[in-house]
Amino acid sequence: MPQLRIVFAGTPAPAVPTLRRLAAGPHEVVGVVTRPPAPLGRKRVLTPSAVHAAAEELGLPVIEAARLDETATERIGALEPDLGVIVAYGGLVREPLLSRPAHGWINLHFSLLPAWRGAAPVQHALIAGDRVTGASVFHLVPELDAGDVYGEFRREVAPHETAGHLLAALAEDGAGLVADVTDRIADGSARAVPQQGEPSFAPKLAIEDARLDWTRSTAEVDARFRGVTPEPGAFTELDAMRLKILEARPAEQAVAAIDTAPTRTPGRISTVGRRVLVGTADGAMELLRVQPAGRNVMDAADWWRGMSADEVIAR
Repeated sequence: MPQLRIVFAGTPAPAVPTLRRLAAGPHEVVGVVTRPPAPLGRKRVLTPSAVHAAAEELGLPVIEAARLDETATERIGALEPDLGVIVAYGGLVREPLLSRPAHGWINLHFSLLPAWRGAAPVQHALIAGDRVTGASVFHLVPELDAGDVYGEFRREVAPHETAGHLLAALAEDGAGLVADVTDRIADGSARAVPQQGEPSFAPKLAIEDARLDWTRSTAEVDARFRGVTPEPGAFTELDAMRLKILEARPAEQAVAAIDTAPTRTPGRISTVGRRVLVGTADGAMELLRVQPAGRNVMDAADWWRGMSADEVIAR
């Protein structure tokens, strides 16, 4: 099998498993493209991306680029890559860079294409209540996530799985898929097939998308909670004060029924022992860990014990 010269483009943690898998494989990673350091935390400290940190650990040359413009294209072209591999870089690859590697670019996308094309496929799949998801490796083309597919795998969604947990699992399994497709491109056996079916789209989520609507069913509230956890981060409001919800789950019917009428008032917060419940359209969600505005993360029971109001309605 011929050895390929690979340029890798990626930025966040879900891209790291693929970079590590390629670096440990038979091909040569000649360069890593990632976005510049971003301000993180309350002190807004400039921090290199997860991919940048991994590349330095692996001893790979790094190209920082906020976008793949003419300068980035020249620097990547100088590496004379045979194949480009991109995983969650955070920017578009356009011509002439798209055609610069001899074999073009392949992209690991965290959905079963053509479902959920776009920046947030895992989040949208969970919000929509999908029971099965997966990842696809496709040939990059100018149209968003529309290229022919080299391979995919499927995975059932666990009942309480959040977007963070699911994305981490898909990233690990996806690394093996990318490595397999790369080997098949190298030996000439790779075959890509056109995407079949009507596409759906998964644009980046805004903060307001993470607000929980208690007038929905418990299943719908739970699906949105899991889809927006940890990013953008589920929340509700109590008297215009934001309460972040870090961990929650549907309350069992037996628990929700103990105080049936008030619990089933959407948004009304009540307790059963130390269990903190929020009413939905047809039951309740149990809050486990929360973060009030300006305070640290705490158990929901400890937070509720410090509340003085007789009745609280979350909105």
